[in-house]
Amino acid sequence: MTIAIVTDSTSDLNAALCAQVGVTSVPLYVLFDGKMHKDGLEITPGDLFAGLKAGKKTPSTSQPSPAEFAAAYTEALKTADEVLSIHISGQMSGTVGSARLAAQEFGGKVTVVDSRSVSMGLGLRVLRAAELAHQGLSVPQIVEKLEALQKVADIRFTVDTLDFLRINGRIGGGQALLGSLLNIKPILVVKDGRVDSGGRVRGHKKAMSDIVDHVKKYVAQHGGARVAVMCTPGGEEFVKEVRAGLSDVAFEDMGDHMIGAVVATHAGPGTVGVTLEPLHA
Repeated sequence: MTIAIVTDSTSDLNAALCAQVGVTSVPLYVLFDGKMHKDGLEITPGDLFAGLKAGKKTPSTSQPSPAEFAAAYTEALKTADEVLSIHISGQMSGTVGSARLAAQEFGGKVTVVDSRSVSMGLGLRVLRAAELAHQGLSVPQIVEKLEALQKVADIRFTVDTLDFLRINGRIGGGQALLGSLLNIKPILVVKDGRVDSGGRVRGHKKAMSDIVDHVKKYVAQHGGARVAVMCTPGGEEFVKEVRAGLSDVAFEDMGDHMIGAVVATHAGPGTVGVTLEPLHA
């Protein structure tokens, strides 16, 4: 029984990695400068921030249609017996809803999972599913392990500017202004499928220390961990700082990943964070 894995572009798994592990990624869309662009294929976060700097209007995002998912499932089922489709939290996007509508057409051959996560939180879940499928586990067995992981997996990140959180309604204008004046850096987490506050610190140095200390505690608590580091453009130097802070910590390194245009629309430039999972599902 062969299982094909499908996800969406908010997993922030690049095309080369998806091809390497045999995963199909269906792109979300960014409406920017009067055009709809496929995330990761027709627009990058670099394009987005350059356009905004040049005075373009703030972009919006939208999910793939059920027809696009149906096309991906049809293609996948040419070589697989079943499809496991894993997506961005339904609390953040209607993507998983589109996938479920499409799945109804396939007579039980397509199982859709809400990861209740985003970016590399979703990405690591997808990579794990691909590994488990390769090991010969059934779809119900894989789903059970993903649900167990969901309860203990972790994302922690910080943003360089509060402007994008303000624009997207995450915080009020007064709060954003005061935070900027006081050099407040929010610490953000994904909890119960939503982006939530994990605290706040003053200054960049303390924000990096918070992330590094959190990884160290998580690794110690779980007896090891899988760790992925992620950023938007402008955050590459921050990634180096996080890596330097973790140089004496042993973990399974899942690499550095650029956050795609859809997620970057909400996070802004200079975002940096980590995604954590226990070593074993």
